[in-house]
Amino acid sequence: MSGLAETVLSLLGAGIARSSPLHGGDLSEVQLLDLTDGRRVVAKSGPLVAAEAAMLCAIRDAGAPAPEVLGVAGPVLLMDALEETAAGADGWQALGHSLRQLHAATGPHYGWAEDYAFGGVEIPNAPLENWVEFWASRRLLASPDALPRDLRQRVEALCLRLPELLPAAPPAALLHGDLWSGNVLFSGQAAYLIDPACYWGHGEVDLAMLHLFGAPPAAFLDSYGALEPGYEARRAIYQLWPALVHLRLFGSGYRSMVKARLEALGF
Repeated sequence: MSGLAETVLSLLGAGIARSSPLHGGDLSEVQLLDLTDGRRVVAKSGPLVAAEAAMLCAIRDAGAPAPEVLGVAGPVLLMDALEETAAGADGWQALGHSLRQLHAATGPHYGWAEDYAFGGVEIPNAPLENWVEFWASRRLLASPDALPRDLRQRVEALCLRLPELLPAAPPAALLHGDLWSGNVLFSGQAAYLIDPACYWGHGEVDLAMLHLFGAPPAAFLDSYGALEPGYEARRAIYQLWPALVHLRLFGSGYRSMVKARLEALGF
C-alpha cells in the first residue's frame, strides 16, 4: 500500500479506487481520488499543507466559500472535491460577494502567525503595525539579494517613496494572498477560494492580483462594491510583488512584467 493510500485509509477510513492528476499543481502535486466508499476527495501533497489547511479554515470561518478540509497528515492535505463549472456572470458575481465577505474579517496587525512560501520563494509574515513598512520589508524587499541588481535598486527607490503612495493603516483584512483566476474554483453559482497564501493586509492586494493576468468582468466589480479613492494608482505597487515572485520562480520571461510595473510608477 502506498503512503497516500495509507494516509487516506487512516484519515477517512476508505481506500483509493482510482486517482487522476488535477491542474494547478505548479508547486505541489494535486490529485482527484475516487474512494471505495463512493466519496470523491482532493489530495494535495507538499511541505506546507498544514499551513494551507489552517488558511482554508480561516477563509471558511470568515464566511467565504473554500473547500472543506477533511484531514491533514504529514505532507498530505485531504479536501472535499467540488464539481468545477464554467465561470459565468453568476459565478463572477458570487466571487465579488465572497471576496468582500473575506475582506470584512480583520485582524490585529499586518502579517500572519507563521511564514509561508511559494516553492523556493519564502514569504515572511512576521506581524507589523505599519502597512507601508510591512509591504516594503516583508514583500518588495523581503529578499533583495535574490533580485537582479538593476531591478533591486529601482525597487529600493520605490520603497523610499512608499509612505507617500500607500496608506499607513488600512483595515487589516483577511487576504487570500495569491488571488489569480486559477485559484478560484467556480462551481454552479458559487465561487470557491483555493490555494490560499493568507495574511492580514490591505484588501486591494487581492484585487490587484486578480487584475495581474487580465481584468475580471464588471459582474465581479459591481458585486464587490465601492473601492477606495486612488486604488488604480496603487494597483501597480501591489502587482509588483507577485511579478517579482514570478521572476524568481520562473525566470527572465517575467522581467518585462516587473519593469512595466516599475515604469508605471515612475521608477
